[in-house]
Amino acid sequence: MPRYKLTIEYDGTPFSGWQIQDTAPTVQGALEAAVKAICGEDVRVHGAGRTDAGVHARGQVAHCDIAKSFPPGRFRDGLNAHLRPNPIAVLAADIVPDDFEARFSATKRHYLYRIVNTRANLALDIGRVWRVPRALDAAAMHTAAQRLLGKHDFTTFRDTECQAKSPEKTLDQLDVTRDGDAVNIVTSARSFLHSQVRSMVGSLVWVGEGRWSADDLFAALAARNRAACGPVAPPEGLYLVRVDY
Repeated sequence: MPRYKLTIEYDGTPFSGWQIQDTAPTVQGALEAAVKAICGEDVRVHGAGRTDAGVHARGQVAHCDIAKSFPPGRFRDGLNAHLRPNPIAVLAADIVPDDFEARFSATKRHYLYRIVNTRANLALDIGRVWRVPRALDAAAMHTAAQRLLGKHDFTTFRDTECQAKSPEKTLDQLDVTRDGDAVNIVTSARSFLHSQVRSMVGSLVWVGEGRWSADDLFAALAARNRAACGPVAPPEGLYLVRVDY
């Protein structure tokens, strides 16, 4: 029974997140339906990251086991044919060893958060970015972001429904850069808590607007209290861009 590793891109707008649900469309559900259409099996497709409703992916990774062996390219093309018209694309399918796990074998996950810092309404990027009309100091945001690097108790930036056993995570990267009206936030870690990235981004926007200083951000982290968090950034600006193994 071959195990396939899938690299997947999707627009999260029409989905209630990655994880399958009985009453709402999900990315996992669409992929499992496509697998069944190809091979007639009810197969679980395991993802590397359980993205929330509205969150996008450029490099989500998943794995599945099926009874029949297909050439990887044929399996990829078959999945894409059955995924239409869902905004999901299987970019690659590879046969991997039986001990490969999309979630548990991952050594690092990389996310991008896209902000457009403009007073003008969005046209082409609706549903793809967070429009912030107030001026942002990206340099101040980057300086403050460095205070969150390393191993910490991230309870402040953790959703109250997060099911992780521990609030401690090690944040390897949190960079803020500006390119014209675009403010991009890139972050990397082995794993993240539920809503951690969006919670950090919302608090960094308060720094960029001048409501908080870098010390205020660090004090919020040190409080280890969800109530100390700034606003949670909306899901449409967040992308899972790569998973390392």
